[in-house]
Amino acid sequence: MTVLRARGLAKSYADTPVFTGIDLDLAPGEIVALLGESGSGKSTLLNCLAGLDEADAGSITLAGQDLRALDDEARSALRRQALGFIFQAFHLLPHLSVADNVALPLRLLGLKDDGRVARMLEAVNLGALAPRMPRQLSGGQLQRVAIARALVHRPRLVLADEPTGNLDARHAAEVLELLRQCTHEAGAACLLVTHSEVAAQAADRRLRLDAAGLHAA
Repeated sequence: MTVLRARGLAKSYADTPVFTGIDLDLAPGEIVALLGESGSGKSTLLNCLAGLDEADAGSITLAGQDLRALDDEARSALRRQALGFIFQAFHLLPHLSVADNVALPLRLLGLKDDGRVARMLEAVNLGALAPRMPRQLSGGQLQRVAIARALVHRPRLVLADEPTGNLDARHAAEVLELLRQCTHEAGAACLLVTHSEVAAQAADRRLRLDAAGLHAA
């Protein structure tokens, strides 16, 4: 069983190819590290897999649905339900508390909290900081909030774009371990874009994106 299957993905900007012939399968509970040089198209590939950008060719099946066959409204609905995105720059809402930031995916889906927010914050060791505002947190704490927000609605797929890029070695190691534990426990697939060999070692598989396509690293 796969959470995500991509076949023959290609993307160009103007006449410049970004990537071609991308095939990818992600299974439940698996973390896959995506490595590559700057400018190799890693973030673009992530955005295409999330339906935030449109591939020029190929197919993407997410949680059993053909992503590229959906209209914008249906694609957004599938993203809200099946996808958790962890950004390098956190993208927390500064006017909301930690708890309210984590609860946001539930509210967008019209789901009751039922204690999920508190449990997720405890899972990332931030239960006592639920009322705080983002400006009161360290970089490592902000990234843990972002992980909790990405997983609180139990998505099928987690996409993480350089989640340790702004962190020192100690906080990076903590975040990677939390991401590994939470992803495995939730049975979600995770594609982790990183430049860090240390981060890649936390993954179950390692792939490299370059001019020749996607292959084992």
